[in-house]
Amino acid sequence: MTPPALSRRRRIAIWSLVVLASVICVLSIVTTWVDRQMFDNHAWNKATTKIVQDSQVQAALSTYVVNQLYDNVDVAAALAQRLPPNLKPLGPPLAGALRDPATRGVAFLFTRPRIQNLIVEASAVAHEKLVNVLENKTGLGISTGGGVVTVDLHELVTEVGISLGLPASALDKLPADAGTVTLLKSDQLSTAQTAVRALHALSAWLLVLVLAMYATAVYLARGARRPVLRNVGWALVLVGLVVLVIRRVAGNYITDTLAAPGYTQATHHLWLIGTAILGQIGAATILYGVLMALGAMLAGPATAAVAVRRRIAPVLNERQGIVWGVAAGAYLLLVLWGGTHALRTWWGILLLAALLAAGIAALRRQTLLEFPAGAQPEPEPGRPTADEQLATLHELHERGAIGDEQYEDAKKLVTT
Repeated sequence: MTPPALSRRRRIAIWSLVVLASVICVLSIVTTWVDRQMFDNHAWNKATTKIVQDSQVQAALSTYVVNQLYDNVDVAAALAQRLPPNLKPLGPPLAGALRDPATRGVAFLFTRPRIQNLIVEASAVAHEKLVNVLENKTGLGISTGGGVVTVDLHELVTEVGISLGLPASALDKLPADAGTVTLLKSDQLSTAQTAVRALHALSAWLLVLVLAMYATAVYLARGARRPVLRNVGWALVLVGLVVLVIRRVAGNYITDTLAAPGYTQATHHLWLIGTAILGQIGAATILYGVLMALGAMLAGPATAAVAVRRRIAPVLNERQGIVWGVAAGAYLLLVLWGGTHALRTWWGILLLAALLAAGIAALRRQTLLEFPAGAQPEPEPGRPTADEQLATLHELHERGAIGDEQYEDAKKLVTT
């Protein structure tokens, strides 16, 4: 019995749900990226490590540190103190001549594990302060310096001064805030805390809303659920592509418009590292969408899909142990691989496992209806039936084209 065609009103409702869910999905991905990048200690430290190991960032950071030293210490006078009296006038030109070599030397220092660890540790401390302030946590022994959260690179500036041979008396005059980068000021605290509460809520519930809207669209498409499921898959592919385009366009805008002169390349690399999670989510969304669309197409009426179902029907219908065993083994390998974030979280592993099981069960129901056990399989398009093949063999045998033995062997192959 052919199911009734969907009414125009229902088709509009289904497409509205799919389109709106896709738009919300983009927003959900962005909020999830910010939440994971900002509030996950592992993600933060991993990104920081990649940043300090990037050559472009090292060059920009070395320039910043040397500038901080020269801006806060009279390097010329400090060098003159270490020169003999008759050479003290060489202090200013020597200080100028040392600036570029100092920058290159600091860039080299940033390749050393000890200096990199110093930066990562400073960033980790600042991140801990920032998260606790934004989430309004108290009683954790974290000082925010009067509501101001900073990254303290003062020790790094001091290290550079020592490497240049500046006397300790000059370095002791460095201001306490030399090399300090402010992340959050007290007058921004209330707004930031409100935004963080909204971010946590959105990242948690927007995905649930998106899945519910897609599921509702499929449910409403009674009699045409497979095409709608296929369209949802392609919608997810489009969402993933939009996210990747947003990442590139926003990165180009920030690099070309907001980056300070001389820091363009470093800013671009910072953006790529900081948005790596966003790119991973976009790629994973494309992957899930393609798998969903291919699954829906496998259940469709296309000739290739029917041929595939015909080939797998005997195993799928009669050897469930093999099917479920192979599926479970393949899925465990995917979990061990952990190529997407969902495969590294308990809820993602359970959700994807449930979807895989539901897909296998639905496909088995379909093959049981199409190719029940013991039924004569339908010939593939363009291939003669068994009766037609036997008639051809009989004709060839009658004409003497094949002998008795060949005729009997061929008959066994056709009828087996």
